[in-house]
Amino acid sequence: MTNMTRKLKSVALAIAGVLLIPSCATTTNAKSKPTASTLEMAEAKSVQHGKASWYSIRTNRGTKTASGQRLSDGGATAAHKTLPMGTKVRVTNLANGKAEVVTINDRGPFIRGRVIDVTVGVAKRLDFFKRGVVPVKVEVLEKPKPQGKR
Repeated sequence: MTNMTRKLKSVALAIAGVLLIPSCATTTNAKSKPTASTLEMAEAKSVQHGKASWYSIRTNRGTKTASGQRLSDGGATAAHKTLPMGTKVRVTNLANGKAEVVTINDRGPFIRGRVIDVTVGVAKRLDFFKRGVVPVKVEVLEKPKPQGKR
C-alpha cells in the first residue's frame, strides 16, 4: 500500500511541476523591441484628434522623406508636424473604427486642420483611400530612444 501511495505522490508532483514551470518562463527578451501586436494594445502616452489625409510617392514628388528613409506607398509610415522621427503612433479612423500602428518618418501635413498624413497603403487599410480625408485619433505609443555618441 505504501508503494502505491509513493507512486501517486510522485505523479501528483510531476503534474504540479508541469503546470507550474511554464508560468515561470518568459518568452521575450528584455532588450527586444515591441512588436506591432504589443503596440496595438499599448496604452497611449498622448492623444490628438483631427483629420488625416494620405500621400504617396507620386503626390510627394519622389521617395525622399524628412528622416532620410525612402517613402514606400505600402509602408506603415506617416508624416507629422512635430512628433520626433521614429515615434510609433496608432491612427484610428473615427468613421469606421479601423486602426493601424505607424512610424513617423516625415514632416507634414501642411494643410490647416490635418494632424497626420499616412501612406496610401495605410489609407487603403484604414478604408479611407477614396474619401481622401477622414477624422482620426492619433495616439502616441512609443517615442524613439535618444541615440548616444558613437
